[in-house]
Amino acid sequence: MDRFFGFREHGTNMKQESVAGLTTFLAMAYILFVNPYFLSAAGMDADAVFVATGLSAAIGSLVMGLWAKYPIALAPGMGLNAFFAFTVVLGMGIPWQTALAGVLVSGIIMFVITISKIRETIINAIPTQLKLAAGAGIGLFIAFIGLQNAQIIIADEATIVGLGELGRPTTLLAIFGTIVTAMFMIRGYKGGIFYGMVLTAIAGVVTGLIGTPEQIVKAIPSLAPTFGQALIHFNEIFTVEIWIVIFTFLFVDFFDTAGTLMAVANQGGFLKDGKLPRAGKALASDSVATMAGAVLGTSTTTSYIESAAGVGAGGRTGFTSVVVAGLFVLALFFSPLLGVVTPEVTAPALIIVGVLMASSLKAIEWDNLEYAIPAFVTVLAMPLTYSIATGIALGFILYPLMKIFKGEFKQVHPIMYVLFFIFIAYFVWLVE
Repeated sequence: MDRFFGFREHGTNMKQESVAGLTTFLAMAYILFVNPYFLSAAGMDADAVFVATGLSAAIGSLVMGLWAKYPIALAPGMGLNAFFAFTVVLGMGIPWQTALAGVLVSGIIMFVITISKIRETIINAIPTQLKLAAGAGIGLFIAFIGLQNAQIIIADEATIVGLGELGRPTTLLAIFGTIVTAMFMIRGYKGGIFYGMVLTAIAGVVTGLIGTPEQIVKAIPSLAPTFGQALIHFNEIFTVEIWIVIFTFLFVDFFDTAGTLMAVANQGGFLKDGKLPRAGKALASDSVATMAGAVLGTSTTTSYIESAAGVGAGGRTGFTSVVVAGLFVLALFFSPLLGVVTPEVTAPALIIVGVLMASSLKAIEWDNLEYAIPAFVTVLAMPLTYSIATGIALGFILYPLMKIFKGEFKQVHPIMYVLFFIFIAYFVWLVE
């Protein structure tokens, strides 16, 4: 174990790595319950999605730990699951089985362009400002969904949206959960979001707002409702609509994974001369996990920034990720707890995750309008149109136009012009 993972080389040991793995798992365990909520809204079986979530997280973390040997865990990504459920399935009317086939294709493409180093070229072609705006916009979109789930924000005929009835018992429960979760996060608890969900669920059960689960542990639920649907419906991906969806899966995962890897690597001191050793293996791990997850029955799997919690606890090798993988497998026996994870329980997690993702707004160059305008439209359009894809599309159309108007058209990478025309065609097609 020492020779394989390099414990002594990295100044660590099995005990320290195990503690780091447990820390990372607690920081991201909320996805086990939040992901089934999102995907069940799209008509998928919640129990099957719960199992698919845990297995895809275990597979991704295991690949990262044993192949790339980094203490970075993976699981179905927040934002991508919202896009899958609310934009693709509910918004565009695409069957969830076909959407899973799209996720599978995006994983295959991601793997090919990663090992061929095309991924790096495309990443470099897209301005940092648009990458930051996409992340922040997804954060606002997720937080908006959380506020709706809590009924803090409700539909209003006069103003489209308005403030809900804050004295409503379940709304009060969600507000309580948000405050508690915020307190955990502010105090620096690594598993703050998870702990907040636990306390909110307990408070709901104690007050009678949530039913008491009949049991805590039971046999792992069946994967049958979702397993293999991506393969069965693979022949349904050959439409313009689906390929726009696939591109969005690719785009978000592209920068989510790259940004997470660099942030965690910098914290752990893994960078050498500003570059990440074994970067190809690390980047390819998420595509392998995405392909596996799609076949199992879940949306795109990606690297988690919560891995920084484990690195902060001393994780320095891939054994940390292996421990995370093992804990996700053990967690599969706790599916009865899904019954207490109501919209009011998930709402605080979505709101706080939204806050964390919106932090990228601070790095946008608001003084430069050629960046600020596309970034602002991208961020604003996602929650207002209820579509991550629309926000990205509008930003990618506006950016080249702003540069042309400023007389700096030569500074725009040719790939951005290609994407400009693709998204123009997309909107024309939508109108038709």
